[in-house]
Amino acid sequence: MGILDALFGRTKPVKPDLDQLFGVPSAALTLEAGAGLRPTGLGSVCFASVEGGAFDEVERQVRALLDADTGRGGVPVEASRDDYGYSWLLARHAPEELPELVNDLHAVNSELEANGFGPQLLCSLVGFRDATGRRPLALVYLYKRGTFYPFAPLPGRGEKRDSPLELEVNAMLGNDLRLEKDLTRWFPVWGAPGL
Repeated sequence: MGILDALFGRTKPVKPDLDQLFGVPSAALTLEAGAGLRPTGLGSVCFASVEGGAFDEVERQVRALLDADTGRGGVPVEASRDDYGYSWLLARHAPEELPELVNDLHAVNSELEANGFGPQLLCSLVGFRDATGRRPLALVYLYKRGTFYPFAPLPGRGEKRDSPLELEVNAMLGNDLRLEKDLTRWFPVWGAPGL
């Protein structure tokens, strides 16, 4: 960072660190012990699609990679688009297979990044619920910030969040994950696959 950047308050963008995703299994133990939230086995990656054959080929390769175990009973990855035109890839595993789910999410992010499509990556999320199934939570990884934040929608209440739960989880996970300090970046991901 140069002197003019410091004078004008500009900051250097944080370099994404996809290995931060591997902290999620440890965070899951903390979440279960502290808030009774357990992994659902669902996780997804959101990215902005790009028109063109090169991107289509990379997306096809990513889906083939994640679908490689379908012959042995694995569940195929699901692709969808949201109302804003963003693409989502949803991976499913048994709830106790959180490390395998995290590996899948890391593989999607890494493959897109390695093929020059890192700027299209937006976020990845891993779903959690309490024992009653009524308190959903997602740990959302912001690719461009290299940080996580909790997102907890209130079921059946429209687009409302459980802010106390989000703040509680944020305080709980400070030793497990690199958390997003700027609360204005805790974007809602309403209707995200895997939540």
